[in-house]
Amino acid sequence: MRTSLIGIPARWVTFAMSAAFVVCWSSGFIGAKLGAAEAPVLTVLMWRFLVVAAALGGVVYFLWRRRGLAPMSLRWFGSQLVIGGLSQAGYTVTVYWAIALGVSTGTTALIDGVQPLVVAALAGPLLGAVTHRRQWWGLLVGAAGVVLVTWSDAASSAAAPWWAYLIPLLGMAALVAATFLERRVDDSPSPTVVLAIHCGASAVIFTAAGLLAGVAVPPADGTFWLAIAWLTVLSTLGGYGLYWVLLRRSGVTSVNTLMFLMPPVTALWGTAMYGEPFGWATGLGLAMACGATWVVNRPPSSKARDRREAEARTATAAP
Repeated sequence: MRTSLIGIPARWVTFAMSAAFVVCWSSGFIGAKLGAAEAPVLTVLMWRFLVVAAALGGVVYFLWRRRGLAPMSLRWFGSQLVIGGLSQAGYTVTVYWAIALGVSTGTTALIDGVQPLVVAALAGPLLGAVTHRRQWWGLLVGAAGVVLVTWSDAASSAAAPWWAYLIPLLGMAALVAATFLERRVDDSPSPTVVLAIHCGASAVIFTAAGLLAGVAVPPADGTFWLAIAWLTVLSTLGGYGLYWVLLRRSGVTSVNTLMFLMPPVTALWGTAMYGEPFGWATGLGLAMACGATWVVNRPPSSKARDRREAEARTATAAP
């Protein structure tokens, strides 16, 4: 069993990071509702990314002064700007917009829950990654859980227009595009530098949008700044930071399968904080999502591993 530098088995470290990622990413939907109740969507997004970009910029400057940074090409820098714009600006604006229109936090997360199936379907053609039959079964079970909870959650609330439920799909598409683009970019000099570039790009986009819309001035209410702190620490540094770290550590299919857990976990948060409904369908969907995540990410048996190795040797030896 592989161990990390501190002597803890690598699988345990990955599990702990995955659990933290699920909690942090789910917190973004709750923070979006918390902030949207105090200010326009663009105001919240503008100050969220300005704060985190300034903080990360200070960290990068400290690292540069302390030990220098690896050189980066203009092509690499431009690619990271595009990835940041898609994964953060493109994704978050749709989440906030849908929630502001009345879609519940749980339903917004649930609609995004189809992402693992999209990623698995595209991983082969775009990255040459193989999704095995057992993983496909897990993905289908997880998707069924997402559909079940989405139907239950949407049926219990008629606050949003029907087309608002389509908006999170645009954000999901932006995040999927950013994920595959990142896999085609050379290894980065530092995850901190990458996240700083991503947040800087989003800060520029939302600041320009906020100024043009005339909503750049933040409210003085303390709840607004509580939401900004929540979104900065948990959702951005925790959620996005762990997403890119786990993507390199575990692979596209495994990391995106964790998205199945976002809807039920977000529904739990929404029930606890906002009294959003949590019925039997949500509980069943949570169980299905947990089962799907375990099926997709559990290591193959020794027999299956030996069979795959034999198949690989045969394919290599074939003329």
